[in-house]
Amino acid sequence: MGKRRSRGRSQLLSTMTKKQKKHLRDFGEEHPFYDRVSKKEVKPQICQLSESSDSSHSESESESEQEHVSGYHRLLATLKNISEEEEEEEEEEEEEEEDKEEVDDSAVGDSEMNGEDGGEDVRVEETAESSETQDHMSLADNSKGKDGEEPPGVSQKSSEEFTDVKHESLFSLETNFLEEESGGSYSQRTSQDPFQHHINKELQEKEIQAAASSPAATQQLKWPVLGHLVFSSKFQKMETFKPPKDIDLKSLHLQKPLESTWAKTNSQFLSGPGPQKSSSCFTPLQKELFLIMNSYRDLFYPERTALKNGEEVRHVYCLHAINHVLKANAQVLANNSRRRTQKLGVGDDDDFRDQGLTRPKVLIVVPFREAALRVVQLFISLLEGDSKKKIIVSNKKRFQGEYGSDPEERPPNLKRPEDYEAVFVGNIDDHFRIGVAILQRSIRLYAPFYSSDILIASPLGLRTIIGGEGEKKRDFDFLSSIELLIIDQADIYLMQNWEHVLHLMNHMNLLPLDSHGVNFSRVRMWSLNNWSKYYRQTLLFGALQDAQINSVFNKHCVNAQGQVAVRNVPMTGSISHVLVQLPHVFQRMEAQDLASVIDARFHFFINKILPQYRDAVMSHTLIYVPSYFDFVRLRNYFKKEELNFTHICEYTQRSGVSRARHFFLQGEKQFLLLTERFHFYKRYTIKGIRNLIFYELPTYAHFYSEVCNMLRATSRGEEATWTCTVLYSKYDAQRLAAVVGVERAAQMLQSPKSVHLFITGEK
Repeated sequence: MGKRRSRGRSQLLSTMTKKQKKHLRDFGEEHPFYDRVSKKEVKPQICQLSESSDSSHSESESESEQEHVSGYHRLLATLKNISEEEEEEEEEEEEEEEDKEEVDDSAVGDSEMNGEDGGEDVRVEETAESSETQDHMSLADNSKGKDGEEPPGVSQKSSEEFTDVKHESLFSLETNFLEEESGGSYSQRTSQDPFQHHINKELQEKEIQAAASSPAATQQLKWPVLGHLVFSSKFQKMETFKPPKDIDLKSLHLQKPLESTWAKTNSQFLSGPGPQKSSSCFTPLQKELFLIMNSYRDLFYPERTALKNGEEVRHVYCLHAINHVLKANAQVLANNSRRRTQKLGVGDDDDFRDQGLTRPKVLIVVPFREAALRVVQLFISLLEGDSKKKIIVSNKKRFQGEYGSDPEERPPNLKRPEDYEAVFVGNIDDHFRIGVAILQRSIRLYAPFYSSDILIASPLGLRTIIGGEGEKKRDFDFLSSIELLIIDQADIYLMQNWEHVLHLMNHMNLLPLDSHGVNFSRVRMWSLNNWSKYYRQTLLFGALQDAQINSVFNKHCVNAQGQVAVRNVPMTGSISHVLVQLPHVFQRMEAQDLASVIDARFHFFINKILPQYRDAVMSHTLIYVPSYFDFVRLRNYFKKEELNFTHICEYTQRSGVSRARHFFLQGEKQFLLLTERFHFYKRYTIKGIRNLIFYELPTYAHFYSEVCNMLRATSRGEEATWTCTVLYSKYDAQRLAAVVGVERAAQMLQSPKSVHLFITGEK
């Protein structure tokens, strides 16, 4: 039996790709994007892969850890007097300990955070099959090793936490000066430059106090492309503006060489058919977005989709980010030159306050490595353009190897929707962080965080270094002077772990615990006053209007320049895309407040909805559950009541998924519980559905029509008996409007009747 089991493990490893083996080693499990999920008997330390290192080091080079995976690293280890044998024994002990914790606690994941899912039923299949999604929910709190520094999968590889030490002096802002050709005219920049206007704006203490206590003033405008905009500000003056018909690049105050390189970099979106191509280097959408970005207002744009305009948006925010960094660095280098040429008297240093408490200025949060790869490629393209002289990019080959993807590593080509293929393209690992330093026409990848200008990371990658309360080794000082925060594809973090985003926002722009070698005579006064959050611009992009995303924008974005949110309402709704003839019964439940909605929905379901479906005639009932917490609660209740059901969630093994689908199709199981995150990562078509219950409205509106259209997968003449029931409350207004349209949603929420019927697919 033991031989057969070990043979099976070796066969499994031999069929896995490098990226799958890397993820297995890091977390003891496979990514939920892939169908196979590792067994609990497979220990992470089986895979010894030196070439598959994927995350960058966010700490200084003096803190980087050593690894004996190659002769080069052995040599480094001997130079630093580290015993390889002792380190290997310690790593093996940590791996064994972590493996035991996975076996004992891997089921805790989301259910431990739930607080209401007490009971032994919570620990079922998750013990053996916790997927990478569970890592999103609980790894961050349990992922530190014995020393509280990094997860075992990370700490055992120095190559994974590689930082570029060699180019430290070359990219140091303190020891470099402004080149003549790159902008000796920087000091003659006019005050019309929005960058200068923003960073030189001086706030008063009374303004800060007034903003903390007063409500925001708002004004609504309609723009040609973006549509309905809401301008808001808590500070005294709130100015609005409308986009001009034509835009001149010189009026945008782009730093060299962006004026010349942007047109070529953005040409793919300007070469459309017809007379659309104009003298402008921006598409209509990009023009309006960049005008808001360049005014240094906070922006929330909830219509960024991977399939439609994702790359357009990425290009324009990368232009803004690198423009900001080039201007900030040029100011520092110009002041270095001025300080070198003139003798300073007492008090003259105030003229040279041009920095924050730490060097990182821009933080770009993206969900997958593929997105980070595209951002860096855009930076290179924007600095290089069509010039014959190539810019210097340190560690480019390593970066492409770790953040690129092999087409052969894709799962079998199953039929998936277009939006799924657009989201899950390339390298979809979601645990990474990398520092990027930019100096004039050179880029340094894998720079230590405190020597970086731009940080690119996933929420999970940041969470594992920020750490939690009580942990010995945690670091968030690098977030203290972030002047530009870009959160792209925010809706995907709802499917990963939104807690990581909230944790990040709570640690933004705090006073650092260490000086990190800063020259305080060069630090801006508003940074020393701990007012950095009032100067930080936040750009938030997502594919949907969601209460949790809105909350982050309203609560954590307090830019003194004001905020702009795109607030277009859906007129039709995704129910119009349902192709099957189906009655949709929307049942409204009452809840006193937002905190009581969860319990109210559960009791409404088990008392009013479930009794209608207990009859054997109502077999083949699919219950779609968006929240994993609700899923665990329902699963425990169904087990307690001994109902004939099966379930599929993001932690279910492939064999378990196949069994559940088979039993449900054959009618051997009356109910099937399905989580939204499983549908997000897999997009399987569930066959055999006759009755459909939406326990809560889907996060993504198009999931509603997708799941409803699954009924036609096995049409055997039972169309007349198909049913669809949807639960909603007044707190689901945004999701309801996305499904049925804003006008119908308003009627359903205000109507004295609590039940509404829609019929789709009528001829």
